[in-house]
Parts: sequence; structure tokens; C-alpha cells
Amino acid sequence: MRLVQMVFTLLGVSFLTFSLTFIAPGDPVDAILETGDTIVSQETIEQTRHELGLDRPFHEQYLSWLNGVVHGDMGRSYSAKIPVQDKLLQNLPGTLFLAGTAIVMMLIISLPAGVISALYRNRWPDQVIRFFTFLGVSMPSFWVGLILLYVFGLKLGLFPIAGGEVSLDRMILPAFTLAILLSSKYTRQVRTAVLEELGQDYVTGLKARGMSMTRILLRHVLPNAFLPLITLLGLAIGWLLGGVAVIEIVFSWPGIGRVAVRAIEARDYPLLQGFVLWIATLYMFVNLIVDISYAYLDPRLRKGAKA
Repeated sequence: MRLVQMVFTLLGVSFLTFSLTFIAPGDPVDAILETGDTIVSQETIEQTRHELGLDRPFHEQYLSWLNGVVHGDMGRSYSAKIPVQDKLLQNLPGTLFLAGTAIVMMLIISLPAGVISALYRNRWPDQVIRFFTFLGVSMPSFWVGLILLYVFGLKLGLFPIAGGEVSLDRMILPAFTLAILLSSKYTRQVRTAVLEELGQDYVTGLKARGMSMTRILLRHVLPNAFLPLITLLGLAIGWLLGGVAVIEIVFSWPGIGRVAVRAIEARDYPLLQGFVLWIATLYMFVNLIVDISYAYLDPRLRKGAKA
């Protein structure tokens, strides 16, 4: 049933994406044939439109494109002159590498910070952590990226500020920029989940039995608190896969988000349609994996499924 819903969702996404690119202002043929000050004849424009199938009605173009997608052909990129899936595959590793590193940084920062904030509720550690999380959420990610790039890249020279390849030294600053925003949000969510568990009756009972707070926290509070956070982590991963375009542009990082921005500028609609469809598919599969893992980790859901 879930897979059927995913198929219908992808059909809806593909239709909306194709519709928006179809009614978008401007003609992609103009972008394809632009060569400086050279004037292109109307005959050449019409011939190119016919070769690309852009002179056909909307429903014919959509059904032809959808049939190609079903058979693994998303069309040919106007700007890159190669198949769309090949162009996306070239840049997908960069986005996955950046998103994975940002998630690891976020967990390293937000999990201990959220737990400390909950344990010292309304005291100075909690107030300091909440102040920095508020600051991190309030600052635009592109502005944070530019500041980090200026300070650590240009002034201190600790990291490269230019280049087109995927490398560890070029990845640290953009990943940390993303981690600042994500950890600011996730720290608050960890704090809320841990506080909710600390207020449960079983915690009071364990304290009355003489169990240490450290043992209560590690063996009971954290496992129960982290269950709802798995869903939020899945949403963060999905957002990273499609929402890092601005950071990739700021740091000239070779990822699919940067490819999508370039496709918009060049009116490369096949590439843009393929990007949206890929991100929607990845996002749904991440959510599916999260739901499966959530059901596996929560014994109550397993018992309910068996019943």
C-alpha cells in the first residue's frame, strides 16, 4: 500500500513539475541557440523546436516524457548535451558526501547539547545553549557560509575557497555551515524529547529505588527519547538532499543542487524535471526507511502489528 502511494505521489510531482516548466516564461530554444551577438533565423528556431518536440501539445510532450522516465530515459540536457540521468549521477556523490558529513556534525553537536540543556533546565548551561540555538536558527545559511568562507578561507587560509572537485578540505566549511542550522533546530528537539521523558513516572520510580541519574539517562531516558527523533532526522536528511543548493553555490560545491540552479538559469527544463523527480524519490525512500526503522525499534508498534 505504501509503495502504491509513493507511485501516485511521484506521478503528481512529475505532472506539476512538467506543467510549471511548460508554462514558464521564456523559450528554452533561445537559450540553446544563444551564441553571443549572432542572430538566429526563425527557420532555425522552428526546426530546433521541432527536433526537441517542443512544438507538440502539452499532453503529448508530457506523456512522451513520462514514458521515457518509466523506461529509464529522462531526456537529454540542453546545456550539458548528455542524458539527464548521467549529469545527475556525476554530481550526486558530491551532494551525498556533503549531506552525510553535515548530518554527522549535527549529531555530534546537537545530541550532547540537547541532553545537557534538558538536564540543566532553566539554569545557565540551558540558557547558553538556547541562546546559541536561537542565534543559529535566526542566521541565514548563505550569510553564515560567506562569513566562514571569508574568515577561515580568505583571511586565515585554512581551507581552499575555490576549486571544482570533491575533497575533504573543501567539504568542511559547507558541511559545518549546514550543521550549524540543523543542530540549532535539532538541539531544541532533543531537549524537548529528553524533558518529556524526564517527567515520566518511571523516572521518579527509578530515582526512588536508588538508581543513579547517569544510568537512568543512558538505559531508559535516551532510548525512549530518541524514538521520535528518528522521524525528525529523516526529515533533516530529506531536506539536505534537496535544500543545499544555496550552500553549493556559495562554496562552488559540485552537487546536484548547484546543477539545478544552473538548469534554471539556462532554462534546461529536462535537467530540472529530472532533478525534482530524483529528489522526490529520494525523499520518499528516506521517509519509508525511517518508518520501517521506527516500527522496528519501538516494541509497542511490533506488538500492535502482530495483533
